[in-house]
Amino acid sequence: MNILVMGGTRFVGKPLVARLLAQGHALTLFTRGRQTVPPDVEHLCGDRSSDEGLDALQGRSFDVIVDSSGRKLDDSRRVVKITGAPSQRFVYVSSAGVYSGSDHWPLDEDSPIDPQSRHAGKAETEAWLKDENIPFTSFRPTYIYGPGNYNPIERWFFDRILNDRPVPIPGDGSTITQLGHVEDLAEAMARCIEVEASANRIYNCSGKQGVTFKGLVRSAAVACGREPDSVKVHHFNPAGLDPKARKAFPLRLNHFLTDITRVERELAWSPRFDLASGLADSYTHDYKPNPSKDPDFSADATLIGS
Repeated sequence: MNILVMGGTRFVGKPLVARLLAQGHALTLFTRGRQTVPPDVEHLCGDRSSDEGLDALQGRSFDVIVDSSGRKLDDSRRVVKITGAPSQRFVYVSSAGVYSGSDHWPLDEDSPIDPQSRHAGKAETEAWLKDENIPFTSFRPTYIYGPGNYNPIERWFFDRILNDRPVPIPGDGSTITQLGHVEDLAEAMARCIEVEASANRIYNCSGKQGVTFKGLVRSAAVACGREPDSVKVHHFNPAGLDPKARKAFPLRLNHFLTDITRVERELAWSPRFDLASGLADSYTHDYKPNPSKDPDFSADATLIGS
């Protein structure tokens, strides 16, 4: 199939593009031209933030459009306005951050949406695709991790553990969160365009299990070759922090756990990485060859007071 990938040169895009090429698809990558583009693809340069920035797409149409970088409805709607709806599928990376808080976990795809979420634009995009009768498949990952991650998730923990710094964690460390490896997400995305039943479906897509904050610290320690019991943990009370200070911790401070039964059943997909192997992959293939130079721990003072 003829596939347009909006982006395709960074974190999620790289493993996805590799899979789509291996499947024999013809790829067009639309980027800002800041990253190296793999061979055997067509490359168009522009800026998706305006109609003029998408001029390179004028007169083009595609079987599939993959959008892993759209944050607001206008981001995706602007592309479709120029290319027309894809004939086969619009593959979208949404976020589990669209869900409202709950007393019941894990959350499934029918859980209530939070209209005030900073990810609300992604839920609006999903609703627009449905209303416009554009065949789509949307993925709602929790925290994506793995080599190439430009968000400070596993690196935040590795930095503190390897520099013998106390690791701040909220409360007693029993809050449950959930990570999903980037390679597993890319595999599900590539697979969905070959499964007709995945049209007009939304999928939670992450690791099988959740992990407590204190469990995540211990798992990160093992991944980078440290004895978990040797890692210092400093508990802090998030209730007394202002919203800006809370951002010094890289994960949301409440439970964040989704049910991935639907994607496992309908795509015959299962995550290849558990947390231990995924963190080891991040450390071995990303952090170890590219350790943080002079990591900044100053924001920790807002959490632990030192």
